Parts: sequence; C-alpha cells; structure tokens
Amino acid sequence: MRVIDSHTEGEPTRVIIADGPDLGQGPLSARVERFREQHDYVRRRLILEPRGYDAMVGALLCEPDDKRCDAGVIFFNNRGYLGMCGHGTIGVAATLAYLGKAPTDLMRIETPVGIVTASLHDANHVTIENVPSYCFRDDVAVDVPGIGVVRGDIAWGGNWFFLTNDAPCDIRLDNEAVLRHTAMAIHQALLTHGITGEDGEEIDHIELFGAPQSSNADSRNYVLCPGGEYDRSPCGTGTSAKLACLAAKGALNAGESWVQESVIGSRFTASYRPTDDARIIVSLTGRAFVCADTQIIADPNDPFANGIA
Repeated sequence: MRVIDSHTEGEPTRVIIADGPDLGQGPLSARVERFREQHDYVRRRLILEPRGYDAMVGALLCEPDDKRCDAGVIFFNNRGYLGMCGHGTIGVAATLAYLGKAPTDLMRIETPVGIVTASLHDANHVTIENVPSYCFRDDVAVDVPGIGVVRGDIAWGGNWFFLTNDAPCDIRLDNEAVLRHTAMAIHQALLTHGITGEDGEEIDHIELFGAPQSSNADSRNYVLCPGGEYDRSPCGTGTSAKLACLAAKGALNAGESWVQESVIGSRFTASYRPTDDARIIVSLTGRAFVCADTQIIADPNDPFANGIA
C-alpha cells in the first residue's frame, strides 16, 4: 500500500492512497463495518507497531456515497474506527494538496457521520467545517475511584466527549502521566456508572481543560483518545465539542474566535455558526505538514506483518 504521512499540529495521520482494501459501494457506515469485519488486518498493519505507533490515526480515501462530495474517508486508530477526525481531515486535505488533487476552492468530504468541508489557504493551512455539534448533558457528576467526584459536560463533536475543567494539575507535557491516569480513570468510571452519549453510545474521548500558556489563547486541553493515547493536536472534534458547550451556556457568541491550545502548545483557531435545530457548525483552522511518502510492505514470512497486538 502507498501511504502519505502527515502531522496536524503534531498529531499524525497516515492516508492510504493506493492499494487499500476494496470496501465496495454504499453508505460509508456500511463500508466501515466491512472494513472491521473483513479487512481489519489493514488497520492493524498500518497503525500498530512495528510500522506504526499508538498515536497514529489512519485514513482510507474512497469513493463517496454522496455524489456531491469530492471524496469519502474512513478514519481508524489503534483501537478501531472513528466517526470523524478533525486533525485527520486537515491532514487529508494537505495530503491531497501534496498530490495535486485538492480542489482549488471548497472540498467536500464524506465521513461515516456526515459531510465536512475543507478549504486550503496554502499547502499547510486548512480550515474545515465539521459535522453539527451539540452539548448533550451539562454539569454531569461522576464518582471516580481514587480521585473523587468529577463534574463535566457530555458533547458530540463528531465523536463523544466528556469535557471537564477538573484537571488534577497544569496541562503540560511533563504532567502527561498524571493527566493520562486521570482521564483513563474518568473513562472507566463513565463505563462503570453507565453514563453514555445519546442512544447509549460510549463516551470514548476524555477532555481535560486548564489555563492556556500563551497570552493569545483561550484554553489548553489534554484529550485522551480511544486506545489510551493522547492527542498531540488540540483535537478537532474535541474543540468542536468544547464550542458546543460554550455556545449552550452562552459563554461564546456565534462568530467569535476561540483559540485552543494542545498539551504540546500547538493550536486550532475555531468559531461557530448556529443551525436551525439548536446545534452548531464549527469552523476550525490548523496546519498540516506532509512528512513521508512511502510504501507499506508486508512480507508473508514476517510474524508481525499485521502488527504487534
């Protein structure tokens, strides 16, 4: 398989551009299930060691089901499959620009949870408009063993998030082990207490917030992704979920800018517009840089051709 590797504000994306699995036609949600059931070795091969690592997010470019779109994409990581990925969409746009295949104006990309758009400002700067985001429940209390009661909001930004300001320490990279332990404990407590997103869906992303380190940023976050790895970027779907909560509380007006720092200091600049059904459409801008153009080789004699489980 030919893949293009990029990183978006520090978070990696590996895009399959040739010789990926044939998932047939139909809705992307159905194709995700075919990927999971028939071709999961591709995910493991690309994402797991020794060819990948836990922070890697993969993307399979495919024909869209909605013919209004320029491309379809299915995202996956070390645990499984993602509905939407903000940093990954920015990485896909930069990859298509690198290949000379990006539309000159607006790019419409179909994901399993809806259509997103991407606008290239140059080869590296991309603005995306996410799927509709909303705050599902606010000020939810969860008793976390060894930590105590943690309060936060539950929101959808393309994935399900529990967002809390109850970080145990400053959000800095040298505190990552403590932040990870706290986020993992919160996730387990949500599972234990049966606290879910809408329709009983698992809340598989935990987002901790603290004060920014830059004077021109609004917030700093630590996002624990499914599979137990943290997001190096400020997390596109997580930033969307954050703005949904701010909008619901009247803490951020439509069109106002919000600068979200990540735990490594990278940033997204975001704003939103309301919809007719009390949801919001978040627009966010970040940078992606192509860092490899390579072939993935799987020797049939290699015992770890499909990754180290």
